[in-house]
Amino acid sequence: MDPRVRDHAEVIADHSVSIEKGDRVEILAPTVAEDLAVALYEKIGECGAKPSLSMRSPRAKRAFLRSCDADDIDLPDHSLAALEETDVVIIIKGSENTAETSDVPTEKVAAQARAHAPIQQERMGKRWVGTQFPASGDAQLAEMSTEAYEEFVYGAVNKDWDQQRKHQQQMVEILDSADEVRIVSGDTTDLTMSVSGMKTVNDYGEKNLPGGEVFTAPVPDSVEGEVLFDKPLVRQGSIVENVWLEFEDGEVVDFSAEKNEEVLAGVLDTDEGARRLGELGIGMNRDIDRFTYNMLFDEKMGDTIHLAVGKAIEQTVPEGQPLNESATHIDMIVDMSEDSFIEVDGEIVQRNGTFRFEDGFEG
Repeated sequence: MDPRVRDHAEVIADHSVSIEKGDRVEILAPTVAEDLAVALYEKIGECGAKPSLSMRSPRAKRAFLRSCDADDIDLPDHSLAALEETDVVIIIKGSENTAETSDVPTEKVAAQARAHAPIQQERMGKRWVGTQFPASGDAQLAEMSTEAYEEFVYGAVNKDWDQQRKHQQQMVEILDSADEVRIVSGDTTDLTMSVSGMKTVNDYGEKNLPGGEVFTAPVPDSVEGEVLFDKPLVRQGSIVENVWLEFEDGEVVDFSAEKNEEVLAGVLDTDEGARRLGELGIGMNRDIDRFTYNMLFDEKMGDTIHLAVGKAIEQTVPEGQPLNESATHIDMIVDMSEDSFIEVDGEIVQRNGTFRFEDGFEG
């Protein structure tokens, strides 16, 4: 086994979810990621915890969704029951074919998202982490050789997370006391939102591995303006390009996409909350320096911001503040490396991808 796989498992077990003796640990993994599942079983055994493994098959998911009636898609309550008895959830991504579910009708994807919302809600209350195994399909999507993609993934995952936490904390302190954030990029994006009363989270490899962002929740009805997401969105194996959204009173009132607009429409039609923003995230991981069509990495790039339509992450919304509810949460990225700035309460805190606490910042 590649020793980097065991290093990856160690970061997951010791840093991301802190597995303890007696923990009931559920691992959700594709078959292509069996090596990482094996390495995790070794770590779980050393910790004296109790593992459970569910191997995921995109082919099986496609077969089910294409053959069923959308009206028959319901909550798999047996899966929810098992999750209720679980302490730790480890979700591993990895594909041999990233387009396996691209021909599933969008209305069925939305129906499944709504049906699985209670499972997602229960999972968020556990110690959990989502991570990536460097599979050949993901390497191909990123337009990289498998070997180069492995180097990229392990370079982003197996790193000094305490040092990364300290770097990101500087941005957390800026946002935590903020009232209004403005994002400008070229002549295609000018968006303002209130983050007053919301909490900013420092993501340094706990819920997501790799980590490398700070994120918060906009006040749902405060978002105004327009935004062009100039990095592609991959959704259900389809690539959606140049998503444009216009907001009034926090709601998407107009939208377009240059490619696969119907996929975007399906996302926005999931439910009422899918037309509002649930997250503002700022990428800060400088070891992620290229776009790979994988949101787990791409949203962490150090000169990007991302916005998610749909459900707000409860960790960012203190009690008494408005929480945007939805069965979906879809991140989309704006490149902030040129002709761009982030303004917080009238003060520019990032220009052309460089933060004010980094060398080379020009206010």
